[in-house]
Amino acid sequence: MEAAHSDEDAVVEEGVSPNQSPLVEISFQRNVNRKRKYLEAEPKFLGVTQIGMSAYQIICASVFLANDLGRPGGDIAFIIACVLVIIAGSVAVAAQNLHLPTLRACLGMQIVACVASVFNMIFNIVKMEMIYYSCWYYGDDNNTLHIRETCHKVVSTQSHFHAEGVLINVCLMAISVTLAAYCCKVVNCCAPAPKMPVITVQAPPVQQ
Repeated sequence: MEAAHSDEDAVVEEGVSPNQSPLVEISFQRNVNRKRKYLEAEPKFLGVTQIGMSAYQIICASVFLANDLGRPGGDIAFIIACVLVIIAGSVAVAAQNLHLPTLRACLGMQIVACVASVFNMIFNIVKMEMIYYSCWYYGDDNNTLHIRETCHKVVSTQSHFHAEGVLINVCLMAISVTLAAYCCKVVNCCAPAPKMPVITVQAPPVQQ
């Protein structure tokens, strides 16, 4: 009887082991797929849009400069700002590889692109206000009437271009803010990466 009782005690002792390793274990781990959230912003489409719109503005500004219809100092600064937006769009497309340094570079360039878009928007507004006074020095005599009409046509074209430029840069600013927001979520520059609960269910040991 004592031998049988001791055997039962041994079985009970072995049965305690499941308490030492619980069947359900809850742990908090970082989401390994968090970087893929950047792809939800459609960075390829938005980056190509930034490149295309900025290239269009550079071509138009260059045409005006080539025909002495602009001010070199201001227009060159405008073109430089457009080039910065093109670089930001290129980095946004390259960041699709989800490489963390590239995502950080994308965040920095999108902030720069946002500032550049605001500058270009203000530049277009100022140019649109100043352009109406460029034909005032022509007189009303018959010799200068044709020149004055041509001047007004050119001014009208420039005015439409600058008004369009304001809308384009508002759009570019919105794109930069969107991409920067998604980059910020991925690189965790504002807060540490959140951890998600992971529940692990272990199969109970088979008792013999």
